Amino acid sequence: MAARSGIVVVAAALLALVAVSQAQAPGPSATPAGPPNVTAILVKGGQYTTFMRLMKETQQDTQLNSQLNNSFNGNGYTVFAPTDNAFNNLKPGTLNSLTQQQQVSLVQAHILPQYYTMESFQTASNPVRTQASGEKEPITVNIVATNNQVNVTTGLVEVAVNNALSAVKPLAVYSVDKVLLPQALFGAKAPAPAPAAPKGAKTKKGEGASGPAASDDDAAPTGAAGARAVGWGMAGMAALLGYLL
Repeated sequence: MAARSGIVVVAAALLALVAVSQAQAPGPSATPAGPPNVTAILVKGGQYTTFMRLMKETQQDTQLNSQLNNSFNGNGYTVFAPTDNAFNNLKPGTLNSLTQQQQVSLVQAHILPQYYTMESFQTASNPVRTQASGEKEPITVNIVATNNQVNVTTGLVEVAVNNALSAVKPLAVYSVDKVLLPQALFGAKAPAPAPAAPKGAKTKKGEGASGPAASDDDAAPTGAAGARAVGWGMAGMAALLGYLL
């Protein structure tokens, strides 16, 4: 009997220790979630190597993560992440032809300073401003939402917004199968105006490309003037003969 009582006491003590340890251990909700990190999301996606490289080279990954962690923008951010195949489908040399600042603008043209879910895309007000700025005005995109399909267009490129790699406020990252080429960087350039003519270079009336036109005095005698010239010559010869004879 005493042995059985001892076992009961030991078992009760063990149960008490387990209960205390469970009460002291933090539950899942007590563990704070880590700050959003666009690089970690893209790495997990597995097919965004080129976009990650561009973000790193232009320091846009560091800037975006810093703004997210410091709550720089209370509205959050949305990133359209082109796949590696999207970059492979560009014309060869497209990225290398851009200056450093243009590469920054290209990356920023894929970032919206607003957190969007697939549902909130339905009520987006176009044009939607991106993080990029052109020479004269901000670079924008248009969101076209019909039923359950959402497309994003730059005016040069239109592509469907595919699955969300992450959509937890303040950061949403969506996969796209095309690079969003902005009009400001890849649109047709307006022709340069023709240079103005220098002052004092007006063409004189009657002058041709080869110089001033010949005057009447320089022209060869023709018609009545030619006849008069022949007549005066004959009269001079007759007077000379009469004098000699």
